[in-house]
Amino acid sequence: MGIQLRFSIALALTVLLAQTASAQDSSQDNKVILPPIDVSSSRLGGGIAGSSTSVITAEDIARSPSESLQDVIGREVGVQTWNLFGGVNGAGSTVDMRGFGAAAGSNTLVLINGRRLNDIDMANVNFAAIPRNSIERIEITRGNSGAVLYGDNVAGGVINIITKTAVAQPPTARIESALGSFRRAEGNASASGSSGPWSASLYGSALSTDGYRVNNATRQHSGVADFRYTTQEGSAYLNLTAHDQRLGLPGARRVDAITGLNQLESDRRGATTPFDYANTRGSSLTAGVTRNLWAGTELIVDGGLRFRNDTAAAFLGGFDNFLTTGLTTGSVTPRITSEHTLFGLPSKVIAGIDFYDSIYQQDRGLHQGDPPIHSYRLRQRTLAGYGQDTIALLPTTDLAFGARVQQHRIVASDVFDPAAPTAPFAFELGGLPLDQTETNKAWHVGIEHRFNGMVAIFGRAAQSFRTPNVDERVGMAPFATPTNFDLRTQTSRDIEGGLRFTFARLGAQWSVYDMELKDELHFSPATFTNTNLDPTRRYGSELSAKYQLSDNARLTGGASYTRAVFREGPFTGSDVPLVSRWTGNIGGSWDIWQKYLTFDGIVRYVGPRRMDNDQTNLQPMIPPHTVVDVRLGGVVDRFTWSVSVQNLFNSLYFDYAAASAFTIGTYNAYPLPGRTFMVKAGATF
Repeated sequence: MGIQLRFSIALALTVLLAQTASAQDSSQDNKVILPPIDVSSSRLGGGIAGSSTSVITAEDIARSPSESLQDVIGREVGVQTWNLFGGVNGAGSTVDMRGFGAAAGSNTLVLINGRRLNDIDMANVNFAAIPRNSIERIEITRGNSGAVLYGDNVAGGVINIITKTAVAQPPTARIESALGSFRRAEGNASASGSSGPWSASLYGSALSTDGYRVNNATRQHSGVADFRYTTQEGSAYLNLTAHDQRLGLPGARRVDAITGLNQLESDRRGATTPFDYANTRGSSLTAGVTRNLWAGTELIVDGGLRFRNDTAAAFLGGFDNFLTTGLTTGSVTPRITSEHTLFGLPSKVIAGIDFYDSIYQQDRGLHQGDPPIHSYRLRQRTLAGYGQDTIALLPTTDLAFGARVQQHRIVASDVFDPAAPTAPFAFELGGLPLDQTETNKAWHVGIEHRFNGMVAIFGRAAQSFRTPNVDERVGMAPFATPTNFDLRTQTSRDIEGGLRFTFARLGAQWSVYDMELKDELHFSPATFTNTNLDPTRRYGSELSAKYQLSDNARLTGGASYTRAVFREGPFTGSDVPLVSRWTGNIGGSWDIWQKYLTFDGIVRYVGPRRMDNDQTNLQPMIPPHTVVDVRLGGVVDRFTWSVSVQNLFNSLYFDYAAASAFTIGTYNAYPLPGRTFMVKAGATF
């Protein structure tokens, strides 16, 4: 049965149930209240009708015993993470929604205040550079639904980080410091306030740690500044960010089936690459104005500039590399929102234009100071128009539908220097230039029906696309063949249906989904190139729940079943690597003595997963692991304190490994820390 037919049947049944329930409940108040759209910070506006959503609040983040923002997000159902470089503060971590494995970073879209953070290369979003104390909430929307509002990279879902503002807030300031394992020292500071229509907020963070492994040190500074002018008629704002991160890269621990070498046991914390490093600096500027045109209608005009500069060195004995990367992204994203009546039905619409212009430059040489062997230059421009409407078909039923058309142009070249050191190898060839323009489309249709105050059902279908990133284009040709940067665009369609339930102290959400992809972009271990795969499929089920035990204690939990399989080709029926079928967590929060003494804990389970490069599914699997994190803390007047332990039972595990393409039982693994401690203290003024 085709995906369109399955969705048509599901949608018809949903509408029929909605009409039946409405006829049985004619005594309800006929007043229609659609979900609010908070256009100043997010186009999602509390969620897209028909989608599976969740929200992480600032209090959830503050009380989490987890060290990194990735671990906080990883508690949500449908989200998996894996870590390189010792998992220091989440540096080098990948967040994966709905099972994309090695390509997860390009299939999960991350936003800050509704603006894209994903760059056009394969570099993961640097969550560690976002000061945690600057975050108001994190909105998570699973699946393809966000493609209409945001464009590509959304096959797995959207993570939208909303930062705090000081609008209508009294002056306040806060400082916090932390000490932890591996000589970790952290400091955070913030100040905010408002006067009349003016408001400003500043957030800063500094981190220094030696890390779990040799050559695992991290030094990092980051800051956020927000300035606003707000009146009844509209507003204007300016947001500035900056970060500087220096990270040691310890490399893998080797397990070799032929020689019997097992560095996971003999030297777990050692470094294969004791001199490798990756440093990054970034900054951004975002400015915008809003204007109330007439009752219920608002115009938003905003734009931004984002800069990133990276240097990285790898010393591999004859195959050394020194890379410098510069990336500049400019954007203009005007849009309009309106509450109106459509065919006599209450409606909310958002429509706009997105323009992004990214300029990427990378020089690859042998060592610092050497002439570059390759100088890659790429420029990517996208221009899109979109519109999405939410209509109240009935007082209990909302229908959302929308579409996006996006033109994408890429111009790429490679300046190759055959005289540069190490260049005259047989496989060293200059790339063929590319100048390509294509148009892609996305759409979403979703419906939600509330039977009563306790039970609601939802369903949707959506289509999205993902254009190849820079690194995939550069690495798409085998040795001795010049790259031409040319790969096909990935497309995906998915359907989803679910149930939301609230009764007394219990709240739960359950959903099932089915996603089919064509031309999925993936690394092939057979040719050591990036390529378009034969069709793949993802399907699964996600359940989350919260139970309020009492006024001062609650339990949370979730479980996910995720299947990612090859539908056609030589790997038909095999699991896509780096995707666990089963994941789950159980958490608890208890105000033991008002807010003076509180407890928070989380137990996280991640099932076994195939190693990277193991499309044949013949290598050993990455073992499952269970990690327990706990935190004791409290608030006394304006002072706060906490003591947390991560990995309480000292589980020695890893969640990423790359398998040998030739020898069964041989692989490189990246071990993560055992038990670690963190002590924090802070004061608010």
